[in-house]
Amino acid sequence: MYPGPCRGLNSFRLKARSLLLRRGDKNIKRLDCRQYDKGFYSQSFATKVLRPLQTFITMLYRLTAVALLAATANAQAQLWGQCGGIGWTGATTCVSGTYCYAWNPYYSQCLEGTGSSTTTTSLTTTARSTTLVTSTATRTSSSSTRSSTTTTRPTTTTTPRSSTTTTRSSTTTSPTTTSRVPTTSAVCGTATFTPISASAAIAALHPGWNIGNTLDAVPNEGSWNNPPITGTVIDAIKASGYKSIRIPVTWTHHFSGSSPTWTVDPVWMNRVEEVVDMVLSKGLYAILNVHHDSWDWFDYTKNGNAPVEEKFGALWAQIGDRFKCKGERLLFEPINEPPGSTAEDGVELNKLNDIFLTKINQAGGFNPQRVVTLCGLYMDSYKTISYFKRGSLYPNQPWGIQFHYYSPYDFVFRAWGKSTWGSADEKAALENDFKYFRGNFSDVPVVIGEFGGSPATLEPAAGWRYLDFLVQTANKYKFSIVTWDNGEDLFNRTSLTWYDPAGQSILINAANGASNALAVSTLDGSVPQLSSAFIFHKVGTPVTTQTATYENVGSKTLVSVKNKAGTTLTSSQYSFSGGVLTLPDTYLSTLYTANSAPGVKDVLTLTFSSGAFLTLTIVHWDVPVIAETTLAAPTYDYRIPITWNGYNRVAAVRAVWDNGVYVSDDWTVWLPQLQQARWTFGNWGYEANNIALWLSGSDYLRNNKPAGVNSAILTWEFFPRDGYAAGSNAVNLTITF
Repeated sequence: MYPGPCRGLNSFRLKARSLLLRRGDKNIKRLDCRQYDKGFYSQSFATKVLRPLQTFITMLYRLTAVALLAATANAQAQLWGQCGGIGWTGATTCVSGTYCYAWNPYYSQCLEGTGSSTTTTSLTTTARSTTLVTSTATRTSSSSTRSSTTTTRPTTTTTPRSSTTTTRSSTTTSPTTTSRVPTTSAVCGTATFTPISASAAIAALHPGWNIGNTLDAVPNEGSWNNPPITGTVIDAIKASGYKSIRIPVTWTHHFSGSSPTWTVDPVWMNRVEEVVDMVLSKGLYAILNVHHDSWDWFDYTKNGNAPVEEKFGALWAQIGDRFKCKGERLLFEPINEPPGSTAEDGVELNKLNDIFLTKINQAGGFNPQRVVTLCGLYMDSYKTISYFKRGSLYPNQPWGIQFHYYSPYDFVFRAWGKSTWGSADEKAALENDFKYFRGNFSDVPVVIGEFGGSPATLEPAAGWRYLDFLVQTANKYKFSIVTWDNGEDLFNRTSLTWYDPAGQSILINAANGASNALAVSTLDGSVPQLSSAFIFHKVGTPVTTQTATYENVGSKTLVSVKNKAGTTLTSSQYSFSGGVLTLPDTYLSTLYTANSAPGVKDVLTLTFSSGAFLTLTIVHWDVPVIAETTLAAPTYDYRIPITWNGYNRVAAVRAVWDNGVYVSDDWTVWLPQLQQARWTFGNWGYEANNIALWLSGSDYLRNNKPAGVNSAILTWEFFPRDGYAAGSNAVNLTITF
């Protein structure tokens, strides 16, 4: 492997994604420095003001029960109060008209009804005829076996998924479920819950979509420039083929109380419930979590264990209570990307996972049967493999595990000029990541809760190939996927359209197991970089016949080619044979002449007999023009107007001092030509009508200027990428000191 950052998953992802939160890196500061935007603004939205009367009465009952238990440990437990479980020292019998039901060995609850109310032990209470069976199960793979002691009720258990890789030795609990017959709970009134196994629930999530940068925005829902979530948006997501929505929620700025209760602002809790109900009412699955709190008070590596445990437990006690009567389509996720890198951090996170399970089970309702997705450090696959351990608490809780995937780092975050993907080695690296994770969790349902790369920044053909291979490989290893969307990368929540319709078609079709035709593009970083996502024609050159080549066509036929207006091209305007689309000069001459004004001339949609449709963007291009070519190093974010003259996307920025030495990352000399000396993200950006040198980039130049150097030359490269020599598709910006 070439010198530089390793391929490890998520190594720098938090900082990286913070710089890509908004399309084209507009107005972004480093979120890890707590500079979230150019300034917060308020956004009004509808909320539920009143909770149901039943919930209020339930709270009164619970308060009464707590008071009675505090007065005497030998008193009978009240309706809906705890009456048994491992470690329980309170009342073990229930008042008249109720009976003690054991949800699991760790939590028993007084429910309404005529079931026999019996004295419980500190281990478990079984008022219904429920038999606990302790068995030893052997889980196998093709190369090794591991034993596990599993405590289950006689239920339908999750079928272990086979693996072709070696599994590690560990003790886990196989998620279980009762028969799929709707059940009720006295505390939940007429609400019903149909028990479902973790494997079935997580399979049903596939594919899913994240409502990113919305309820997880800091400090409020509208702070990161996304509109409030509406049912119309949820309808559009469902209509696009998604089966689930992950709802990231940051709670940090919504506590109205302090230690030890950490009361959540009821207005905020109502709003979260409103969004959850929107998703569930559409028949979709929902994953509810605690999100960017991991950057703040939840960071036990900085704040200490005890304060985090107290606040985290108090928060999940409230979330668990509010959502305990929701149906089986609601899943809980304890925390997003928890920090840590050591075995000690892993131990603490495992403890916090247990605290999460304890609090939602103590809240009662349907929570003891609810599917949850647990996690390891940073939701990084390798850290999870190294340090995650499922605790012994609540063994009958149906659970899966979640990790996030943003690899390879250079491609996903357009670092160091990387705009190609799809070589045999790159595919093997991704598959090995997935294979290794599945080999270590061969019998556990897995969801990739976030993944991707922004179509706002990736070269389309490379991005499509990456997306297709990732989803197809996830299918192979039985991982469900939930794509990350910050609101300005994938789905336009105002126009209700996808920024990259072809990419979405690829994702949905791949998730459903279809084979997709894909645009061919350069794989090795050589010059020039070719891509069949485009037809590029240089201003001033004769109009000629052009071709675009496609792979994985197989037996598929090209059913139609339509232009942006929706008109179907005739057989005289194109031909398709052997995976090659030919557009004759007679057709292209209707779109541009040698001296036409530059710009995107049309976008064709190619529909195949099966799988995804693709788009082909026809660009008549010339070298862009910037309003300034020399400036003194600015002390603020500096924007320079640009006339794009073709495809309005910056491909990369090459940065060298006036003596030819690389500004940074001299190890990139070992990379392909189109990556050498390329500056990484965060120092530069672009918008609709500007290129931008962010203050972080200007500061870097000023603070790292070698002695004797008077300027830095920033070469802005565009698509098509043909190098950076004079006359190429690039412009120079000289920064003086």
